[in-house]
Amino acid sequence: MSRSVPNVVLGLCAFTHDSAAALLIDGRLVGFVEEERLSGVKHDRSFPRHAVQWLLGQQGLSVADVDEVAYNFVPARYLPAAIPAPAQLVGDPHRAMARSRSFVKVAARTHARLAELRAWFPRARVRAIPHHHAHGLYAFAASGADDAAVLIVDSLGETETTTIASAHHSGNGRLAYRQREAITDPASLGYVYGAMTEHLGWRRGDEEGTVMALAALGDPTRFRQLLADAVRMTRRGFTVDPRLIALRVLSGRAQRLTPEFIARTCPPRHSDEPVTDVHQDLAAALQERTEQIMLHLARRARQATGASTLCVGGGVAMNCLSIGRIADAGIFEAVTVPPAPGDSGTATGAALASWHHHSGHIATGAGNACYLGPAFGGLTLATTPRPGARARRLQHRARYLAEQLAAGLIIGVFTGALEAGPRALGHRSILASPLDSSVVDRLNATVKYREPFRPFAPVILADKASDYVRLGAPSPFMSRAHPVTDLALERIPSIVHANGTARAQTVDAAQNQFLTEVLTEFAALTGTPVLINTSLNVKGKPICGTPDMALDCLAESGIDALLLEDWWVVRQ
Repeated sequence: MSRSVPNVVLGLCAFTHDSAAALLIDGRLVGFVEEERLSGVKHDRSFPRHAVQWLLGQQGLSVADVDEVAYNFVPARYLPAAIPAPAQLVGDPHRAMARSRSFVKVAARTHARLAELRAWFPRARVRAIPHHHAHGLYAFAASGADDAAVLIVDSLGETETTTIASAHHSGNGRLAYRQREAITDPASLGYVYGAMTEHLGWRRGDEEGTVMALAALGDPTRFRQLLADAVRMTRRGFTVDPRLIALRVLSGRAQRLTPEFIARTCPPRHSDEPVTDVHQDLAAALQERTEQIMLHLARRARQATGASTLCVGGGVAMNCLSIGRIADAGIFEAVTVPPAPGDSGTATGAALASWHHHSGHIATGAGNACYLGPAFGGLTLATTPRPGARARRLQHRARYLAEQLAAGLIIGVFTGALEAGPRALGHRSILASPLDSSVVDRLNATVKYREPFRPFAPVILADKASDYVRLGAPSPFMSRAHPVTDLALERIPSIVHANGTARAQTVDAAQNQFLTEVLTEFAALTGTPVLINTSLNVKGKPICGTPDMALDCLAESGIDALLLEDWWVVRQ
């Protein structure tokens, strides 16, 4: 191997939301973990200290062993937005200048952060990676495909908001990755969705999924034309009307919707105010327009690349209804989304980009991989691990867990290596029977503490999935919502959302042996190879990444028991 090729590459998403770290050794991804899962701070913005310590310690390495640090933003790429466009100056000169200053400020801040990284890793090269390039390489590598179109849609990556690339992995391991088209801010689908999420009374950058769920209860007709005016389709993509959606200023205090938009819809809703028809209808129109734009972008990606597989990444890729619509449209033979499509995944993407830059090859270990974080096998618990809790060891845990689920218990599961991404993929989950009509109410009211209109996703044995959901292809990362079958409506309506869809996860033994065993045992008891699967956390807190966090979840929520590796823990 050439001396110029780094043996140890550390990829970082840091100093912004969803801090994370990933580690490549000799061109293989050996670990990835989001900082919030270890720190307990949801959407942690800090340097991912805990994640880096675990990654290096797991491999017996120190900071001095890191050859290259790959960071997921490039300072200079913010600067084109520092020059206001003439139309922006004419439309709102004050806002245009505030926008300009904010992009200069963030460019300087990003430059300073690179200097901090050089101080923390004095023996390593520090390489800045374009944000969408990091998103794209991760989305492609995670898919396991050899040839694909890559569509990245998010709120902002330096100045880019939407990019289309082609990726080809040749038989000798070399990767050809080329960006074909780009849409830049202020045209941003992620920005629009976040702005309306905030307007509707939920946390921007966190609760867009709540708005997506609310949309099923509304009628898009009332605000259909308004959303078509706000987000206009073009031949190559879309534009955003600044008379309705305010120019972006990189500040959390900046208003994102204009007075005209508010006058044509409703006043901002406070989080403690009731949800009314107008909020439901606005959410429905927003979701409808998002799906239309995403379908349009997918068709454009097919035209620009000619590929038969589409890899989608970026924050908007978490809009599972849009991904389902793309898959159902038949534009591509296959549509994939990585387990961590948001910014945390760019830690892996940055490391992959660094390796590709030096070697010309795509790193291994990322394809269809999600269980990449800390594991706690061999865990020993005290009989009373917490005041008021009792623990005992199980001999046949899959069978016992299935029996308790069939009896109607809601159970937290903490087993194996920590998964990547924002969705429950079976190692840090809350499981429940879909056959009990009261389970969803209990889950929302006493476990997750969230809105009653939000659906719960099913996890299904892969070879039985088509009996319940019209998937068309496996869905290992719970990334697509599809219509359900008549059997699902009849037997397990608890997993069906108001729009007749379910965001299913499919599993088999190769992917997750333990969860497959539990589903098989549950099917033997009930005749149904399906469970409700939601993440092991309560509202406002991250997915539990450590045993202590899991025990806290048991103490603070209404789950009936916790399976902590092979320990059964209950409250007395």
